[in-house]
Formats: sequence, C-alpha cells, structure tokens
Amino acid sequence: MKKIFLIDCLPESAQRYQRGWAIVAVDVIRATTMAITAASVGRKCFPVDSLDAAFRLAEQLDNPLLAGEVNGMMPVGFDINNSPAELSLRDDVYRPLVMLSSSGTKLMSNGGYCDAMYLACFRNCASLGGLLARGAHRKIALIGAGSRGEFREEDQIACAWVAKHLVQAGYHPGNAKTEEVLGKWQHAAPAECLISRSVDYLRRTDQLADLHFILNRIDDLEDSFLLRNGEVVLGSRQERKWQPDLAIAEAV
Repeated sequence: MKKIFLIDCLPESAQRYQRGWAIVAVDVIRATTMAITAASVGRKCFPVDSLDAAFRLAEQLDNPLLAGEVNGMMPVGFDINNSPAELSLRDDVYRPLVMLSSSGTKLMSNGGYCDAMYLACFRNCASLGGLLARGAHRKIALIGAGSRGEFREEDQIACAWVAKHLVQAGYHPGNAKTEEVLGKWQHAAPAECLISRSVDYLRRTDQLADLHFILNRIDDLEDSFLLRNGEVVLGSRQERKWQPDLAIAEAV
C-alpha cells in the first residue's frame, strides 16, 4: 500500500482525516509554538476550543495558568496572551497551562478521531519529520491552522519542512496542492515568513518578542509532541538535524 501525505489548512479540515490518518497540527504564530514550548519544559498543557471549555477545565485543575486569545484579544480572566515568549520567561512550570486560540487550538480539538495528533512549529520540524519518516503511519495530513481563512506562509513553511522528510522516506504527495506547497517552501529560510499577515499583526500590536522567539529557535528541540487525551505530551526523541540561526532576528 502506497504511503501518502497531504498538506491542508484551516481547523475544520481536520475532520476530513479520521481513522487511518495521522494529523500534524501547525500554527507557528502562535499556538503550536506555545504548546510545544510549554511541554518541552515539563509544564502540563491543555489546548481547548472555546472560552467556556477553558474556564470549565480550569475549575478542575490546581492553580492553572490561562493563556490565549479570542480574535486577537486576551479574554478577561486570563493570565497571559498566546505568547510563547512571555511563557518562556515564567518560572511557575508547576502550573498547568490551559490555552485557547482563534485557530490553532480549534485545529487540535477537531482531530479527535484520527490515529494520532502531532504538533509542529519551527522548533521541531526536523525531529518530527524524522520520526514520521520511519513509517508508523501510512497516511499523514499536515494541516496549517490558518487565520481569517488564509493559509499563512509560516504554516506552509513548517508543513513543507516536515513533508520533505516524508518524501525522502518514500511517501507520495496526495494531490496537486500538496505538491505546490512542498515545491515552493521545502527549502525556504525561516525569514521568508516575514511577508505573512501574521507577522504584520505582531508588528502592529507590539508583540515582536514572539516573532524573535520563533525565528531564533529553529529545530532546537529533539522531541516530538502529541496531543493525547486532551494534553500535549512528549513523544520520541530524534537526532537534531541542524542548529538555530541566532542571527535571523536581525532581519526582522
């Protein structure tokens, strides 16, 4: 049986890939970067798909940290925005993170019937690509969360970076759109995402600390990350492929 992968976008797309599929959820700016950053230091992390779900879950946890945004605004009663840079500066790792975002956490929640849900951002594309290339899943969907109906450039890049490992392992693109995204972005430099409207938003709202955080941490994590029973958990560890370029932020 031929091994295939598809590159898709938007949270509702996850519902197309159920039994027999593994999903890779991608929201570089900023939900998957946030979740992976939390789990990488041992913080429990629980993505949710609505404000009501966030508050309900928070009531069940001991001293939770509520983080995220709805339409770009941090909800009343939340502790921090959807900011991996801010999260990385906190020393309260013992507090479980309940996180909500306009697109990324909805994408994670919509994949409830797939065989496995992985998370990817610029921090772990090489390690995840190496893991998936081993062939545990014959059908893989790489899905960018998007924003306002757009497949943002940073998510296309991350999907293509993971996908190039699949091609090297004998996987086949499942449609023309997948081939297009792969061909355009598989060799992209991280700074090529600077044309994205997501980046424009960070500039307009004085949140460039998150952009610097993202661009200065390229494949710096050797672990894979999965969503399992509603929690982001560590998966297998892979050999690091290449080191982060700490000079990238100078281009911002």
